[in-house]
Amino acid sequence: PLFIGMPVLCDIALTLLCLLHACRRFPGCGNIVTFSQFLFIAVEGFIFEANFGRKRPAIPIRYYFIMVAMFFTVSVVNNYALNLNIAMPLHMIFRSGSLIASMALGIIILRKRYSVSKYTSIALVSLGIFTCTFMSAKQVASDSSLNEEDGLQVFLWWLLGIAALTFALLMSARMGIFQEMLYKQFGKHSKEALFYNHALPLPGFLLLAPNIYHHAVLFSQSEPFQVPVIGLTLPIMWFYLLMNVITQYVCIRGVFILTTECTSLTVTLVVTLRKFVSLIFSILYFRNPFTAWHWLGTAFVFVGTLMYTEVWNSLGPFLARWRKRPKEE
Repeated sequence: PLFIGMPVLCDIALTLLCLLHACRRFPGCGNIVTFSQFLFIAVEGFIFEANFGRKRPAIPIRYYFIMVAMFFTVSVVNNYALNLNIAMPLHMIFRSGSLIASMALGIIILRKRYSVSKYTSIALVSLGIFTCTFMSAKQVASDSSLNEEDGLQVFLWWLLGIAALTFALLMSARMGIFQEMLYKQFGKHSKEALFYNHALPLPGFLLLAPNIYHHAVLFSQSEPFQVPVIGLTLPIMWFYLLMNVITQYVCIRGVFILTTECTSLTVTLVVTLRKFVSLIFSILYFRNPFTAWHWLGTAFVFVGTLMYTEVWNSLGPFLARWRKRPKEE
């Protein structure tokens, strides 16, 4: 698990750096970034997983179409939320609330019941998200550079962004439950799911073609950059995009492998650490405004997430053995 999880955590810094550089220079470039990631994974999967279309899927294709519709919707809505006055740290914190949505839909759809510690962890995550959301709302509303009318308009767009994030959060949780039911019925096929989840949505990007083409032109007009070692010169935005696609592929491939090779505890813990590293890196590198209240809310989110995974119970036996080791020697 550690060998698989470390590349996911190590690559996230470069992935986030390239993505945030692109989003800062061209705020609406999320579609071309997502399209590039989908295209790269689809081509790789078509060659090495689908064997150029000769290999039949283990899970019926109609189920993948349903899963893909959910996956595509979540990706696009999350991208557009960044254009609705949603700061990147708030975006990442809000998406960390996936435990809340998963638990709520699990209770409603699968009739699951949880322990008191699970409900406590969800309460902490909810409180953390509410704290960060409320403080971000105050920052948007108190922007002194805007007059009253413009400030109200910006705030209403921010509310629409929060609504978009909420919808994407619930849709993502529903997709997870649907995927869990498929794996129980047909077995786990992570590489196949990775391929079809990225290949089938490609025609949907035709609806976004004008936006993708527009940003491709903007990327091509960026200043030239000489790639180290190989000496190739290309526009710097295309270099950022290429690095983001490669490192994002390593990350998502690692997560899909973890789902089959490791326990759900390990997967959840690695994904949580990934979000935490992304958040800290974003704040420190780009010097985003982050108050003590934001830090408190962030602490609630990640402590609640770790409580949900029961990582403390797993660390207990390890620490006990570590304390006994000097006595035995």
